[in-house]
Amino acid sequence: MTQPRSRGRAALRHLAAPALALAVVATLPTASRPAPAPADDPWAALAPVSYATPTGGEVKGNFLSYNDFHGAIDPPGGNGAVVNGTPAGGVEYLATWLKRLRAEAAAEGRVTTTVGAGDLIGATPLVSAAFHDEPTIELMDEIGLEVSSVGNHEFDEGVDELIRINKGGCHPVDGCQDGDGFAGAKFTYLAANTVSRKTGLPILPPVDVKFVGGVPVGFVGVTLEGTPDIVNPAGIASVRFTDEVATANKWAGLLKLFGVKAMVLLVHEGGAQSPPPATPGVSDCANFSGPIVDIVRGLRPEFGLVVSGHTHRFYSCSLPNSSGAQSVVTSAGNNGQLITDVDYSLDRRTGRFTGISARNVVVENGVRNPDGTWQQSAPGTYVRNPDLVDPAAKALADKYRAAVAPIANRVVGRVAGDIVRDARPNGESPLGDVIADAQLAYTRSTGAQIALMNPGGIRASLPYAASAGGEAPGEITYGEAFTVQPFNNLVVTQTLTGAQLRNVLEQQFVGFNGQTTQRILQVSAGLAYSYDTTAPAGSRVSALALDGVPVDPAASYRVTTNDFLANGGDGFTELRAGTGRTTAPGFDVDALIAYLGAGEPVAPGPADRITRLG
Repeated sequence: MTQPRSRGRAALRHLAAPALALAVVATLPTASRPAPAPADDPWAALAPVSYATPTGGEVKGNFLSYNDFHGAIDPPGGNGAVVNGTPAGGVEYLATWLKRLRAEAAAEGRVTTTVGAGDLIGATPLVSAAFHDEPTIELMDEIGLEVSSVGNHEFDEGVDELIRINKGGCHPVDGCQDGDGFAGAKFTYLAANTVSRKTGLPILPPVDVKFVGGVPVGFVGVTLEGTPDIVNPAGIASVRFTDEVATANKWAGLLKLFGVKAMVLLVHEGGAQSPPPATPGVSDCANFSGPIVDIVRGLRPEFGLVVSGHTHRFYSCSLPNSSGAQSVVTSAGNNGQLITDVDYSLDRRTGRFTGISARNVVVENGVRNPDGTWQQSAPGTYVRNPDLVDPAAKALADKYRAAVAPIANRVVGRVAGDIVRDARPNGESPLGDVIADAQLAYTRSTGAQIALMNPGGIRASLPYAASAGGEAPGEITYGEAFTVQPFNNLVVTQTLTGAQLRNVLEQQFVGFNGQTTQRILQVSAGLAYSYDTTAPAGSRVSALALDGVPVDPAASYRVTTNDFLANGGDGFTELRAGTGRTTAPGFDVDALIAYLGAGEPVAPGPADRITRLG
């Protein structure tokens, strides 16, 4: 690798805009996001996933996009190994499919631009996380990524670390662990709505411009405005996150001043399909809903394409923008298992999009049997197809796989069966129970009586039969445990009154003390309660008891969480009220490892500690 490079704001150079003008535009007042459309809005009906306005003098182009890669260098395993029944993923396979799709586009005379919609890094497996996600950045460069928005997980290690990842240079504590330096990202990270509290300007370039057949195409990149609620507040104190729509439209206005009439929004926010059908297609838009609908509804019509993410779902939709015209909206699931293939045309005279069509392509990595099924070496373990491996991507990935293997393949404990993170109807999961129990056991010596775990911090299930390092069925490796809890959160214990504990549980539900998203905390053994979502905010929790004894509002209880929650993450600001905070040695993954290796194989949690009444 080369030494760190000095990176100017290339996007702004493309525009040849003076810094003063940019600063003025950055401080212009912005409109709020429009209110959601009423139910009888004629544009609420979703159109098919393409549109065309035929004209003469067209330029043809192609976008390839993906989102929420999360450092998935290795093919995902377990129940995440397949997409609608097809084994998929792995960076050396992603590289191959990108090259194939670029070749197809070139054969049609289309210039390809490869883009992303955030969460390329963060919540990553050990092969990337052990090197502070430098492997993922190098691999994104290797496979040809050109521009991406940031996502919330780009901020997992804080703003300063994101800047280092972008610009290059060795980690300030761990140095350059692979011994050959780190040059940073060659692709352009965009962060239009991540604004420095000191300067009032975006911390990274807000826009980029590519020329396709001489016609400019602009890109604006934003993450979700709610990022502060889902990352550790300690790492983002120096920035604020502005409204996605207002920010996108502001920078689109600047791009238009410089003659850019065709624009793409890269936004780390999204939506989801809902049944029926029971299994929506990867390029469908069945019963679609989510925050991205209202975001698109507020966008300027120049945004003909919106590449979205965050929800880890796949879809290709056409949604109405602020003019009532359609914008194509896409998402490629997560973990590099899909690529969105977008063909478009531009009018040379007006510079506007005249047609856009999108489809999702599965990054297939398996070997088919004659009957059309997929070969497996063991139940749920798919045979990988060597003919689909990109040699250059594999060589770079193998460098880091070899470096981390002694740590990743160390057996740290045993399980009695699959322990899944999938939530039951009450919001509780077998793995959530296990992790809460592990954190309670880890902090019993400091007087802990209760442990609470945020469900979003549980990133994978613990499979019984997986054997990435050659371990026996039921054995769990450090790498598998780290994949479950990859954030290196601290484990803290603090004192709450019974009344404060009840308020924390009430804050699981929308409408109580600023909570905007329902999140059911996972609870340790001994704690039990019921809830009714139909009750008024602040009175949804009942029958709260510890070891069968009703929780006393005036009594004190020692409660363990990770520091993300303790600092108010996921909207749990009530946890900031705790006193007497102590911090356990190591990280949350160490608590899980200690629990898995303490004795007999760990069984799945019962997921019956919480009772949903309505």
